[in-house]
Amino acid sequence: MSTADPYGAQAHARAMAGTRVQAMPTLPAPEGFVWEETVAAGGYASKRLNRGARLKLTDLEGDACVSLLVFNAEAPTERLNVADTTKVQWNAYLGAGRFLLSDMGRVLFSILEDEAGTHDCFCGASNEASNARKYGDGVNHGAHPNARDRFLIAAGKHGLTRKDVHPCVNLFKGVRVEADGGLAFQGGPFPAGRSLTMRAEMDVLVVLANCPHVLDPRPAYTVTPVRVTAWRGEPAALDDPIRNATPEGLRAVLNVEDHYAR
Repeated sequence: MSTADPYGAQAHARAMAGTRVQAMPTLPAPEGFVWEETVAAGGYASKRLNRGARLKLTDLEGDACVSLLVFNAEAPTERLNVADTTKVQWNAYLGAGRFLLSDMGRVLFSILEDEAGTHDCFCGASNEASNARKYGDGVNHGAHPNARDRFLIAAGKHGLTRKDVHPCVNLFKGVRVEADGGLAFQGGPFPAGRSLTMRAEMDVLVVLANCPHVLDPRPAYTVTPVRVTAWRGEPAALDDPIRNATPEGLRAVLNVEDHYAR
């Protein structure tokens, strides 16, 4: 079928209806879900989720590295603050029972379940220069896209700009601080199917980039797809164990509840 003229191009495009590839959103999402998408190696995705929604990320093949930004969907000048996330909780290692906190002292996400245990709050996103040093190039539309530029594309779809791309957390690839202050990379590859499930405690804008970790020592650009699934739910109840686990965490939840008080 020729695509040299508009009619041929139209016919070709319509003939592709129903074609499925792994890395694409499922539209409409399956019943009971609000988001289902596979993010390819080097890919990105974004979605607004309402307060109470559950977000599940699944490392399909055991070698994903999901860099995550989170914004207050109503006022995106409020966003994930990685420094506060670690210092308020007296812990720099994410896992079940931990929060992702905003720069306004509010909880963006609670981590409900974590089958991975290997995440990173220290190193941030790869960029064009870091990828160029490792792989020979790091341009956004080349063979080795970087997480920061993927963030720029995804955030731009929501009216955000370069100034809005803030420090991220990296999921499924871990970094631990050693006794001498050095950083030990936990890179796997790991068993396929590890997942992380979080609860949105505010209306949030989620931005994801699935690119190799900046500390990954492998010379080849190596990362595998991640599955994203989200469904509706309720925010933390008054007797929620994560909400009440620590006085610092409770204060951050109370800040959220005050924000939504009408």
